[in-house]
Amino acid sequence: MLLRVTYPEVAVEDYYPLLSSQLVDELKSLAHEVKDLRFVHLNSTAIGGGVAEILQSLVPMMNALGVHTERVVINPPPQFFQVTKKLHNTLQGAEGTLSKDELGLYLNTIQDVANDMQQRSLDADIWFFHDPQLLPLASMLPKQPNETRLWVCHIDLTAPNQSVIDQLLPLTSAYDGLVFSLDAYVPAGLDPSLPVFIVPPAIDPLTDKNVPLSEAEALKIVSKMGVDPKRPLITQVSRFDLWKDPWGVIDAYRIARKEVAGLQLALLGLSQAIDDPESLQVRDQVAQYAEDDPDIHLYFDATGLPVSIDRVVNAFQVASQVVMQKSLREGFGLTVAEAMWKARPLIGGDVGGIRIQVEDGVTGYLVKSPEECAQRIVSLLKDPELRTRMGRAARESVRQRYLLPRLAVDYLKAALARRANINGQSGLNGNRPNGFADLEHLRLEDAAPTKAAVKVRAKRSKGRSAA
Repeated sequence: MLLRVTYPEVAVEDYYPLLSSQLVDELKSLAHEVKDLRFVHLNSTAIGGGVAEILQSLVPMMNALGVHTERVVINPPPQFFQVTKKLHNTLQGAEGTLSKDELGLYLNTIQDVANDMQQRSLDADIWFFHDPQLLPLASMLPKQPNETRLWVCHIDLTAPNQSVIDQLLPLTSAYDGLVFSLDAYVPAGLDPSLPVFIVPPAIDPLTDKNVPLSEAEALKIVSKMGVDPKRPLITQVSRFDLWKDPWGVIDAYRIARKEVAGLQLALLGLSQAIDDPESLQVRDQVAQYAEDDPDIHLYFDATGLPVSIDRVVNAFQVASQVVMQKSLREGFGLTVAEAMWKARPLIGGDVGGIRIQVEDGVTGYLVKSPEECAQRIVSLLKDPELRTRMGRAARESVRQRYLLPRLAVDYLKAALARRANINGQSGLNGNRPNGFADLEHLRLEDAAPTKAAVKVRAKRSKGRSAA
């Protein structure tokens, strides 16, 4: 049921030129303070999706700082993700409930994970369990005296389905602290004694998706994928998901192209996330809605790309005059920060994590309807100076607030703040055996998190079968 994800070494010093000296000093100081502790992050997918992307960069960076950090993913049956996708949707406000069978499958699968962890005697000083898929886990594991367990929720809980969140809230009491991306996501009804930390996500500026790419090279890549480099292009980078509102994006494009001759739209949904079984169905519905418009480019299948997925995303964001993220719910939206980092103005839905990233009228625009979105598209496309000014402000905003080292600092602060309230501060690490080394593991061969090449290498201890 468990896979260990490992990475090549990275050079943490490469981040420092992008950061303030104060942040660099804080990062080094905190890393030194926890150098005798073992950190473990658990999530549900090895690649694909925002959480996996964050951890693919965060874990090797923490190890480069001298902080012993492991990453483990679960390996559940496919039907588990059918249930957790429904769970995700209802927690973001969709109608419906979990049936008795669905709830049973959810809890039984996580119980199997807990049993596997206990059988292997896996231990750590600081645990981070990510998202609702793993929420029940802490309640199913015996607590060691010096452990700190934090649950990290990355989704938009602004207006959750009350019946579902009522089922899940009691599970939070097994944690030592809870981490949310925004204050607005902290649900009512939590135990008031349970510490809550607000930690927005961040992007890795050193990956293929975010390193500098010339406009000429970007246009060359998108032209290989059917886009006319001589005509204006607007893009939304998102998995095909109901909450990303691809229909509203198409509506906005159709209105805007009445005033912008030759306008093209790209919907880039090359997600590899296995925990989203609805994406293919949504893609088919969106394709039907596009009505064979040759200037609406839908990308879903990663087969035959001219470069890696991350390089393609980079190219489309650089080649586009305007980037959109017209979500109806959004926990954070890494694609917002990615586009802003490339000095592109961002038009986003006036919701959740987009709202905290985009300063309306300064780094982009927040919109509430396709009509308003179209109006902003037209104004930006017709005013190059406005695009340039907003783009520069957008990049600087991301540099100050949403780069990976800041996220590392916030996670370390949350862990240390909670440990300060736990008796017995000595680390468990010492010379204890590293049970994680015995897990079957995935090694990402290139610099995280851009790696298309993933190799499975089984490592088994004597007398123990791998999951």
